Amino acid sequence: MYLSLYANEKGEVLEHPNILMLGRSGSEWLVPEASEMMPLPRGASLVRIPGNIPVGLDMNERLAYFEFDPLKIGQRAYAVAALLPQGFTRTLLPACVGSSGEVLLPLLGYAAVALKEGKIYVAAVQSDEHRKWHPRYFNTERLPLKINKMLKKYPQNRILHQLARCSLEYSCFTAQNIFYQRWEGGIPTMKACNAACIACISEDHCGTTSPQNRLDFIPTVQEISEVASEHLLKAREAIISFGQGCEGEPALNGQRLSQAIHQIRDLCSQGTINMNTNAGYCEGVKLMTDAGMDSMRITIFSAIEENYDLYHRPQDYSLADVEYSIAYARDRGVKISLNLLAFPGFSDRKEEIEALMKFVSQNQVDMIQLRNLNIDPEFLMRTFPGKSRVLGISNFIKLLKTELPGVKIGSYSHPVR
Repeated sequence: MYLSLYANEKGEVLEHPNILMLGRSGSEWLVPEASEMMPLPRGASLVRIPGNIPVGLDMNERLAYFEFDPLKIGQRAYAVAALLPQGFTRTLLPACVGSSGEVLLPLLGYAAVALKEGKIYVAAVQSDEHRKWHPRYFNTERLPLKINKMLKKYPQNRILHQLARCSLEYSCFTAQNIFYQRWEGGIPTMKACNAACIACISEDHCGTTSPQNRLDFIPTVQEISEVASEHLLKAREAIISFGQGCEGEPALNGQRLSQAIHQIRDLCSQGTINMNTNAGYCEGVKLMTDAGMDSMRITIFSAIEENYDLYHRPQDYSLADVEYSIAYARDRGVKISLNLLAFPGFSDRKEEIEALMKFVSQNQVDMIQLRNLNIDPEFLMRTFPGKSRVLGISNFIKLLKTELPGVKIGSYSHPVR
């Protein structure tokens, strides 16, 4: 039995003694299955959902909306959610009601939470190894010293100054990895994009303030090569990734990036060169592939073209162009991953699953990375209404593993060298 959690006006998270927890899949409220819940993992955080009150079931299994704190007469109660670290996939959204549908929620990946036997549980399953993305390894006391050391070594490198900002202001883990010299490091290189995704985190496309600002310059080949070579030569399990939240579409900068890849590989053969991309600009993908890119991760919300276009709002490219880019890169040895923007009640719809599995099989994708989509649930459901059969995220993942045995299921990029 899972009890509802709520936040009081002080921001404290408490359980309601008489209300049972409900979760949400798409627009439907439901009682979670045991397979959809797990103890809150280390590194997760609890947040209050602005302007929303919790919804649960009373002891007679009737819907219960509680706007006020049961422990403090006259004080408000607020819905709460968990934000999951990398390696965990959300199975249910919080069941709550907004006081107004006019103001959109911040772009976060809200997951339902509850209390059971004195322990906080979250609607999630573990989909990848968690160690490299555990928050305890980031934002440490020594981070500013490491940033200053790198900036002193390369004082004119504008990418490093951008990454310092991303590290300290946005707490971006891939930016911080450049200074910690380990694992996957992000290298932003492009300010423009050829899509206008509705939940873009670096440009305002759906009426809510974007949490990050893009870089405002185009770096030189030397700046790119400098940062990348330093990382690949010195970092353990090194990956450099072009295409970050604080930039546009890296393939649009394919001319410079391909030149940089040649320079990087002249200096070092180890480590993985990866691009996070929408893969819509085929010429840029071809240039980077021919230069020696090792892996490519393509962000996708839906494999149904109508829904793909509605979410990504591509400019001068189509889903067919994405498939062409995948085929070109794959045929030349590049490892292909999908960055699937997962959302309970949409990604696990019957027609979405069928289209995704067909897309993965036809394009010989190597890995599906499940990424919790950061967006206001009400806004997404208004944009993508649907009443088709929903399988459930945990069952969806099991089906992918069963029906696509040669495809790795995870939540982030892994080294290929």
